[in-house]
Amino acid sequence: MTATITNAKEPLSQESELRALRDALHQRLDQLLPAGGERDRVGAAMREGALAPGKRIRPLLLLLAAYDLGCDKNHPGLLDLACAVEMVHAASLMLDDIPCMDNAALRRGRPTIHRQFGQDVAILAAVALLSNAFGVVAGAEGLTDACRTQAVAELSAAVGLQGLVQGQFRDLNEGATARSEEAIADTNDLKTSMLFSATLQIAALAADATPAVRQKLGCFARDLGQAFQLLDDLADGCSGTGKDINKDAGKSTLVALLGAEAVRSRLHEHLHSADRHLSVCQHGLATRRFMHSWFSQQLATFS
Repeated sequence: MTATITNAKEPLSQESELRALRDALHQRLDQLLPAGGERDRVGAAMREGALAPGKRIRPLLLLLAAYDLGCDKNHPGLLDLACAVEMVHAASLMLDDIPCMDNAALRRGRPTIHRQFGQDVAILAAVALLSNAFGVVAGAEGLTDACRTQAVAELSAAVGLQGLVQGQFRDLNEGATARSEEAIADTNDLKTSMLFSATLQIAALAADATPAVRQKLGCFARDLGQAFQLLDDLADGCSGTGKDINKDAGKSTLVALLGAEAVRSRLHEHLHSADRHLSVCQHGLATRRFMHSWFSQQLATFS
């Protein structure tokens, strides 16, 4: 049995209703993941990585954008598509954190997966999460076979050599050297914008949006990804983020290159640009409200 979303006809901008969506996502993720346990450390690591309390930004964006595009709120496969995106995101974090990558100790306020289960289990759990995510997309109800194929292709592109993999490789191999603004922005696109793009394209597929709308959503995703990465860079030296502090020390970020105030200004420029692209979502304002509310809250914590 899949999780249900209550009050589907109500506006989705209020925190209580976002909480209901997060609860539905958590419940469905719980159903889609292996049981785990003492004898299944990989399954237990998968669950810890995907079910640990988090912001669920990407799956929430998928749901809200699909609703704003006119998708039926009772779409039978929509929650599964959102969960698949969250599995991919969780897998990417687990791999980012391992010692040969970022060597992080904390994630979401808890010890990273390799600290809890060992690096070998963390890698296998991340691979299993990725595999599970593609299976969930391929089996999502309420989509045509062609749409499922396109959704799998979108997610595959976001993860692969021209997406998250390439972004992480560049960050690891070029991050400690001097880089231009353009080079840093390109890496940020690969690391962050690509998965946002896949998330929104999958929402558009579920809503049967036009190619013109999908193009605008791609532009929105790029601005959103840039803003998100700039926010992450600004927060690097702050406590209370649930992650290691000062992991960007000695790294060529835009904060190091331009300074915090210039980056804050650029972040707002990206948000304004994203807002203009989002005008294609004519059936509601849930996505826009969510985006502005979330960034406002985050910026207020270290202003």
